[in-house]
Amino acid sequence: MSTNTISAELCAKMFLAGARNLESKKEWINELNVFPVPDGDTGTNMTLTIMSAVKEVSALNPLTMESLSRAISSGSLRGARGNSGVILSQLLRGFTKVVRTEEEITPVILTAAFQKAVETAYKAVMKPKEGTILTVARGGAERAAELIEENPDIDLETLMAEVLKRTEEVLNETPELLPVLKEAGVVDSGGQGLVQVLKGAFDAYRGIDSPVTEEETEEAQAESSGEVSDQDLAGEQNVPDLTGEVSSFVYDTAFRMIPEKEFTADAELVLRTYLEAIGDAVSIVPNAGGIDICIHTNDPGRVLQKALKLGALTQIRIINTLMELFSSLPVTPEENRDGSEEDRSEDPFALPGVPKLAELKETGFISVSIGDGIADIFRDLGVDCLIEGGQTMNPSTEDMLRAIDQVNAKNIFILPNNKNIILAANQAKSLTSNKNIFVIPTKTVPQGITAVINYVPEKSPEENAMVMELEIENVRTGQVTYAVRDTHIENKVISAGDIMGVGDHSILSVGKDTTLVAEETIAEMMTDEAELVSIYYGEDIKKEEADVLAERVTERFPDCDVELNYGGQPIYYYIISVE
Repeated sequence: MSTNTISAELCAKMFLAGARNLESKKEWINELNVFPVPDGDTGTNMTLTIMSAVKEVSALNPLTMESLSRAISSGSLRGARGNSGVILSQLLRGFTKVVRTEEEITPVILTAAFQKAVETAYKAVMKPKEGTILTVARGGAERAAELIEENPDIDLETLMAEVLKRTEEVLNETPELLPVLKEAGVVDSGGQGLVQVLKGAFDAYRGIDSPVTEEETEEAQAESSGEVSDQDLAGEQNVPDLTGEVSSFVYDTAFRMIPEKEFTADAELVLRTYLEAIGDAVSIVPNAGGIDICIHTNDPGRVLQKALKLGALTQIRIINTLMELFSSLPVTPEENRDGSEEDRSEDPFALPGVPKLAELKETGFISVSIGDGIADIFRDLGVDCLIEGGQTMNPSTEDMLRAIDQVNAKNIFILPNNKNIILAANQAKSLTSNKNIFVIPTKTVPQGITAVINYVPEKSPEENAMVMELEIENVRTGQVTYAVRDTHIENKVISAGDIMGVGDHSILSVGKDTTLVAEETIAEMMTDEAELVSIYYGEDIKKEEADVLAERVTERFPDCDVELNYGGQPIYYYIISVE
């Protein structure tokens, strides 16, 4: 490469190439799942996360390092799905924090960006686990720092080649850090995804074009013909996308600040960090007349109060973007989903298919759910908003934010009901400033049901959150599904097509008969204190089959109550809890 710097144009090209390479390898990455269940989704989650940013980057005009950084950070944060996707979004967020103020990226700046990326990602995870994408990212950042210290004049190509080499070495070491990876004979899937992003970006830097995948071609053809792909619709069924371009932050706020004292780089970083926590599309541009500041937020007052501490304000402009968007729409009756018409003329902001917000209440609930039966259970328990998703399709941070906007309550409890969705829920919480969000770390649907049941209106939100978190610890969950590949794990030989009972931390039973495997799974979950067994049968199980299972469990464990419910969930024949 003739140049030793990366311009905004080249950086965008590298980012898009990295995303393209990840997308082309997603199914291969999915197959690296430790358990051979039919929902290995790391590759899919990381791809959907980065493609959310790709859409914003592709639409940039003009393209600057500032606008590129904002697009990458905002797009990936909001599109983040699953733990791997959230961590990837945090890596990208940290990286762009460093490069956004630069005109070009040098080896020193690139190294600092790598280090900031790792620092930001580690902070986003409450209990970082080594042998994962975090370890792979840290290995690359540490290698970059070593190289810069040894030779501050190192060229970019050498630096990136060595960083990529080190990340691959660390990736291959992940089975030694996580025994479960070693037993399954795979490397960490999230780490593999990150390596593929870096490979694609490095190829683009060297002028090597990544091949366009068949799926990309089909998507491009669908876009040109006005069709919408299944992937575009995935995970978006319950909360309508109004236009595809509407931010969840309503007020476009802009003003000029005249600082009382020198506005240093440190002062700008502090202000930017604060603003990014309560909005998006943050722009801070110094000029001869002061500092021009723009932000999309739901609380302009907090923005102005923060800025007032730094100086005088002038040229203040606050625009309600929803009013701007819908003021020109004709006010006519809209057709409801049942074919009837509802006169919405009294509410100029009412949208087709979007229920009118109820009066503001103290507490609301958002739950992730999969299967019409389980959805009905949550509705009967008083959950305000359901987000369709789970093992087969993890909802994004943006899905969470839209649901939060839809629930008109001061305090909102979010039930992720899947360990791979908790980080996205927490990320949505961090991006919400106008409501109190409590993420209850429910890892399964039964835990979510238990959490709602234990809510007591007379207690404070904080007290309820504490009680719910304590109660879900008493719920043991098993899920019965089928194996998608041959493997040997936890002293169990598993063949593709076998029926498996998967517990909270391990595979509990393997066999050929669904009912027998389900029964043995329950037996493995039993404790002396157990009082209740709840069985939720899926869309592929007939009620007669489920009745047989319930009868066998009742006979085998006569001291326990057995409840049978229709769940309607795909993929998993049974979801079972023991309490």
